[in-house]
Amino acid sequence: MTVRSRRIDHLVLAVRDLDRAAAFYGRLGFRVGARNRHPWGTANHVIQFRSSFLELITVADPERIPPHGPRSFSFGRFVQDYLSRREGLAMFVLDSVDARADAARFARQGIGDLEPFSFERSGRAADGSETHVAFTLAFAVDDRLPDAAFFVCEQHHPEAFWSTPLQRHDNGATNVSSASLQVERPGDDAAFLEAFTGVRPSADGLVYPLDEGGRLRLEPTPARTASGGSGGSGGFSGFGVAVPDLGAVARRLATEGLPFEELPDRLVVPADRCFGAELSFTRES
Repeated sequence: MTVRSRRIDHLVLAVRDLDRAAAFYGRLGFRVGARNRHPWGTANHVIQFRSSFLELITVADPERIPPHGPRSFSFGRFVQDYLSRREGLAMFVLDSVDARADAARFARQGIGDLEPFSFERSGRAADGSETHVAFTLAFAVDDRLPDAAFFVCEQHHPEAFWSTPLQRHDNGATNVSSASLQVERPGDDAAFLEAFTGVRPSADGLVYPLDEGGRLRLEPTPARTASGGSGGSGGFSGFGVAVPDLGAVARRLATEGLPFEELPDRLVVPADRCFGAELSFTRES
């Protein structure tokens, strides 16, 4: 069966203080969208790019969070459970043109026999006017990575979501360029990741190339600490965003007094200062 290639649709960044996270990303030079609320108890802000976006999300109404079901994945419960342990990049999302067909394919491939999840909400355009958006999600599951969620997202009214004005950022950011996933042994997760992404990895098994220049990168889970604790959770460690001018971004970060490391090919904002997810600004290719 031929599976079409996909792009990164969005990354879900779970944070405990949504207002503080939104303000921080604004200082980084991103245009942060309006606050939205979900009927299942979470709230978010969206940072939109050319063909992808970042979703800053938190639990706003704990009493409204539904439990997982035998064949249903509770988006809100995953976020709630994740935040009980840490903040960071919690969910990796690819695009879909038919999420229900993708859910059926995931079931046939043995990576998630879960019902698709459809929802809709109101939103705000760049001029402040109200919009109406709707989505259907299809989830896949890798039991080896309990702290990482994977799904595809079909947008039913893309013209109401994607907005050129919302894609103009002071730091010049144009797209999500990568997500980094910590695994113990890349080969153990290869079958799942190939089935989910529809692509084969690089020769060393560490990079899954996606459309629009995106990459899913694998990196080793940090070694266990001397006290016996794990150095990492085996989940997502960080992500990259493409910008046209690294020098301009470095100057902005310095002016804002934000911590970063300047490397030859990227600027890195450390995870412990970026709500649990390392942010790399990479040069647009």
